[in-house]
Amino acid sequence: MKALLFGAPPDPEEVRPDPHDELETMLAGLPFGLHVMADAALVRPDWVITKPILSGICGSDAKLVLGDFNTGDIDNPMAAFSSLPHVPGHEVVAEVVALGPQATGLHVGQRVILNPWLTCGPRGIQPPCPPCAAGDLSLCWSFTKGDIGPGVHVGVTTGAPGAWAERLAAHDSMLIPVPDGISDEAAVLADPFSVSFHAIVRNPPPRGGRVLVYGAGALGLTSVAILRALYPDVEVAVVARFDAQRDMAEKFGASKAFAHEPRLELVEALAEWSGAVLHTPFDGLPVTHPGHIDVVYDTIAKADTLEVGVRVLAERGRLVYTGVATPQRWESTPIYFKELSITGSNAFGVEDFEGVRQHAIAHYLQLVADGRIDITPMLTHRFALPEWWDALKAIARQDQSGALKVAFTPNG
Repeated sequence: MKALLFGAPPDPEEVRPDPHDELETMLAGLPFGLHVMADAALVRPDWVITKPILSGICGSDAKLVLGDFNTGDIDNPMAAFSSLPHVPGHEVVAEVVALGPQATGLHVGQRVILNPWLTCGPRGIQPPCPPCAAGDLSLCWSFTKGDIGPGVHVGVTTGAPGAWAERLAAHDSMLIPVPDGISDEAAVLADPFSVSFHAIVRNPPPRGGRVLVYGAGALGLTSVAILRALYPDVEVAVVARFDAQRDMAEKFGASKAFAHEPRLELVEALAEWSGAVLHTPFDGLPVTHPGHIDVVYDTIAKADTLEVGVRVLAERGRLVYTGVATPQRWESTPIYFKELSITGSNAFGVEDFEGVRQHAIAHYLQLVADGRIDITPMLTHRFALPEWWDALKAIARQDQSGALKVAFTPNG
């Protein structure tokens, strides 16, 4: 099969364009590219082979391939839960093409969404660990156990290649059937939706509250859509970097969109929007006290964004972050002063919402089927696997491309 491989020298047969600028020079030197590999194989008898239809490019995938994690402190503990080389890609809608002899609950020709977590079940670990038994799949204790190798999910480990390929193998429990009335475009967005859904339903805004979504990429946009659709009495603002992001956030229901810089003007604008009182120290950014933003959902989680978040939050407010970035120093005194809570939110699992307990992706499919959520407009760009160069350029230059969510079409 053809697949995009990260962490290995380019295939000698692959022809890359001659670079014309700094970005293309960087792309030309990436340890990434199109390879011909062995077909996807059944890891265990209860695994399944699928044919990806649409494979999304996650923000963490893009950061890894484009080298965003190559700055700052390299002592990142997540390196213990991945291996190289690997085929990226964990956001996918696919078609089942073959079943292992012990696979159940699926049939050939069926469309499915991947739940990518390599937890106890896919690894053949029995009995399941306490987090798996409780439905907290992203907190599984077995990410380095079994015969797959270290890896939290498909697409970050050599033993379970991802969906940027013509074929994808997965455990039968990892594949969620897609109802006939739901489009491929809606289905491929289930993963980023579920990440934001997990963060919000486990850290919901107060009734009639005011919240800020920091960042307007896939997680930011899905957060805005969730907040407006499921918490309609809450006022939602968003910090957006690019014009296309701002426009889509407003389409999804954000009442106000702010530019991400300069940060001083951002803090001042957020204080004015929320009715907060600003206080200016000897040096650095002002701080609100009292503040009137109840929750900040930070989908970027860089030092600059975390610091703005704690400075504008209300007393005893909450900062929930889903973003992934290299560590940097930032002024965190407002956490102590305003008695703030900071919560990390890692992916998704089984969630309780409106009296129903089921997997986050199942919640998403039901919300789509009921007409309560439509985030398909954020899927703006599609590329074939050999067009990875153009796909990465679209992501790296969103100000020019207008890209929001980008996906590969591995099989045409």
